[in-house]
Amino acid sequence: MSAVEERRIKALLKGAVTEVLEERRDLFRDAVEESREETGLVRAIRHGEKIRPTSRKHIFKQLEKAA
Repeated sequence: MSAVEERRIKALLKGAVTEVLEERRDLFRDAVEESREETGLVRAIRHGEKIRPTSRKHIFKQLEKAA
């Protein structure tokens, strides 16, 4: 592939992505939101791996107190 072809493909791809982002902001927003949720889940898992385990009974007691 020549440098001219590469630049043309790059320009076409950039234009297509820009058009999608302008016309379908909801898709971009959903992708960002999902990414943030996944990041939060990863952080929670890592945090959970660092703390000592607790019993199921203790967890349900805490949930009952909160209700």
